[in-house]
Amino acid sequence: MAEAGAHLTSTVVNEQPSVFEVLAQESLMDAVKPALRHAVKVLAESNPARFGFLLQRFDELYLLLDLVLQNHFLSHCSASFSENFYGLKRVSGGRGFSVELGLRRTSHWRSLLLLCLVPYLQAKLNATLARERDEEDFSIQLAQTKSQRLYRAAVAAHPYISSAWQAWVFIQQLLFVFGATRTHSPLLWLARVRLARLNAQDIREMELKNSIAGGSSAGSPAQKAWWLVSQAARGIAISLSTSLSLGVFFLQFLEWWYSSENQSTVKSLASLPAPPPPLHLQEEHSCRDSAFVSANYSDETRLRSDSRSCPLCQRRRTNATVLSTSGFVFCYRCIYLYVKTNHRCPVTGYPTELQHLIKIYSPES
Repeated sequence: MAEAGAHLTSTVVNEQPSVFEVLAQESLMDAVKPALRHAVKVLAESNPARFGFLLQRFDELYLLLDLVLQNHFLSHCSASFSENFYGLKRVSGGRGFSVELGLRRTSHWRSLLLLCLVPYLQAKLNATLARERDEEDFSIQLAQTKSQRLYRAAVAAHPYISSAWQAWVFIQQLLFVFGATRTHSPLLWLARVRLARLNAQDIREMELKNSIAGGSSAGSPAQKAWWLVSQAARGIAISLSTSLSLGVFFLQFLEWWYSSENQSTVKSLASLPAPPPPLHLQEEHSCRDSAFVSANYSDETRLRSDSRSCPLCQRRRTNATVLSTSGFVFCYRCIYLYVKTNHRCPVTGYPTELQHLIKIYSPES
C-alpha cells in the first residue's frame, strides 16, 4: 500500500526513516492483537461450547498466524507486515549495512523469532505472574520450599527487569532521534538489522519474487508437495495481510469510538430517559401482577430458599462468592476449585478466571 510512494524517497539521503515512521509501524501491530482478542472474546461468549477454546488458546493461535504472516513478508518483502505497510524494509548488517532488498538467512530467522516468539513469551510470562499473584491472594501461605522461594524472588524481580527493559528501549529511541545509532529498537539490534525506506528498485524485485513464487510446480513429488505447502502458506499470508490492511481503518474507527471525547457524547445520548408505556398497557400489567402474586406466593417462598443454595454442591452456601462474568453465587471453595480447573462458569460456560471471584459480605456474616 505504502510502496506506491516509495519513488519519492528513493535517494540515499532520505533512505533512513524518521522516528515517527518507526513508532507508527510498531503501534500498528500493538493494536492488532487486542482487537483480535476482543473479537474472539465476543465470539466465545456468544457460544462458549463451540468457540470457548479459541479464547483459551488465543495466544498460541495468534503465534501461529503471526509466524505465517511475518515469515511471508520477511521472505518476499524483507520486512514485517507493519514495516511493509509503512513502506519500510529490513537490511542486514554486520560491520557494514547493505541497503539491497533481501535478508541473510541468519538475519531472517533472528528477525522471525524476535518478532513472534519474544512477544509471545512476554505475554505468557505476564499472564502467569498475574495468575500466580491472584492465587497467592486467595490461598493459605504454608512452609515454602527452595523452588518456591526462588519463584517468589523471580516474581519480586520481574518489575525491575521490565523497567530496565523499558529504559533500554527509551534510550535506544532517544539515540536514534539524535542520529547516534541506526536502530531504534533493541530487538533490531539483536537481530543485526536496521530499517530503511523502500525504493523503486525494491518494488521491482518484490514483483519479480511474487511472479517466481507463483510459477510452475514441475519437478519430483517431494518438490511438488513442498510447492503446494508453500503456496498454501503464501495464500494464508496474503489473505491475512489483506484483511489486516482493511482492518487498520476499522481499528482507527474503534480508537475514535472508545476515545474519552466520543464516550462523553455517547453517554449523554444514552442517558436520556425512556418514554413511559401507554396507559392501557400499564393497567393490564398491574392487574396481571396482582393475580400473579396471589397465585405464586408459595413458589416465591420455595425459590427464596433455593436462592441460598450453591449450584455446585446443592447445599446451603458457605462463604458466598459471586462470579462477575455471570452473576451466579456459589460457595467459595466450590467455585474456586471449579474455576481453577475448568476456567469457565459452571452454569453459563462463560470463560472465567480466578480474578473474577468476588466475595459477598452479607449482614448475617
